[in-house]
Amino acid sequence: MSVDRSNLAAVRRLAIVAFLLAIPALALAQEDDDAGLHVIDVSGPLDALALNFMADSIEAAASDGEELVLLQINSRAVLDAEAYQRLTDLVLSPPLPVAVWVGPAPASAFGGAAALTLNAGQAAIAPGSTIGLTQPIVAGESETGAPSLSGTNLASEVVDAEDSGLELQPTLRQYLQDLDGRTFETASGSVRVSTITEFGDGVTLRESTLFKPGLLTRFFRLAVVPEAAFFFLVVGLSIVTFEFFALGPGVAAGVAALSLIPAGWGLLNLPTRWWALIVVLAGWGLVTAAYQKGGFIGLTALGALMLQAGGTTLIDSGRQIDPRWWLVLPSVFAVLFFFLLAMPTVQRARLTTQTIGRDSLVGRTGEALMHFEPDGLVEIDGARWRATAHREAGLVEGSDVVVTGVDGLYLEVEPIDDEREK
Repeated sequence: MSVDRSNLAAVRRLAIVAFLLAIPALALAQEDDDAGLHVIDVSGPLDALALNFMADSIEAAASDGEELVLLQINSRAVLDAEAYQRLTDLVLSPPLPVAVWVGPAPASAFGGAAALTLNAGQAAIAPGSTIGLTQPIVAGESETGAPSLSGTNLASEVVDAEDSGLELQPTLRQYLQDLDGRTFETASGSVRVSTITEFGDGVTLRESTLFKPGLLTRFFRLAVVPEAAFFFLVVGLSIVTFEFFALGPGVAAGVAALSLIPAGWGLLNLPTRWWALIVVLAGWGLVTAAYQKGGFIGLTALGALMLQAGGTTLIDSGRQIDPRWWLVLPSVFAVLFFFLLAMPTVQRARLTTQTIGRDSLVGRTGEALMHFEPDGLVEIDGARWRATAHREAGLVEGSDVVVTGVDGLYLEVEPIDDEREK
């Protein structure tokens, strides 16, 4: 019996269409069976960006029907009260099972991070980690009631994992496995979780997904570490000086902005001592003035000391994230290197390139950009130059000058005759 090939082709097409239509249903069934484990990892001080990311992730996991959310914590401070309250509400009355793990070692949970851990329904800590300093809950704000554990008030103390009273779990995977079969209290009632699944002749951990903030969020969160905020600040200010002396117009301004923007974000979010910030700015001003005057070592040393003192006292967080002087010191050394070696070297190279045939500079006219004491800045043919003049020349901002010679890094200038007559 012959078979109609056209009918056979039609049957095949119908079978393919039926299979394609069945895929969504199969995928949904598979998704329901494979509800996974949602691990949220946000390290460092918890600013509004981090706290809201954690809260959003919990809500998204509940919406997606995940089995469990685990918050992986390594944070010495909380920086935003409103976002912290939102996260706390979700952890204490969660829409799905939520557990907290302080790790991997050596991790820390201080301030609000410690309070959140101690109040969570299921919480563990990795051996070698620490927890405590629960007051203030939010760094820089008034003290609030701190939770206690095993009769030990952790408001002003730090305890090791072994003394915390929390469950000890050395690894994230081990903790997830041990959570299998436990009952969690959620906003909708008690829920028994299953974190392992059958695999061949044995069992394995259910599919787990690690979530971290996006790259842009992580970039800005770099600056909520006190030492990093100080680094961004002094580097940005130093490059502003570089731009002021016209050693790298345009490009330097962009680099300075890339440093000062995260520095500003960090200082606005951190509990900043504003008087210490003034000390830092004054120190930068002294180092800049010393460079302008030709490298006065006394002014440079005083400026460096003020930078170190201001950087070390910049943040007031009740011991939670106070800057550590040995991490501030490398930033101060970087500023000194920049002013004492980098800028003179670049300017020397620039001056050498521009003054091949020094006679081309002598006799040119320009304008003083500042008051000379006796050194200052002049602009000649659209370029800025360091210059020196006799004290009796009386050069002030706007004075017309003429180049009379070149002495090392400096142009020797005098007022134009018309200026002298004024």
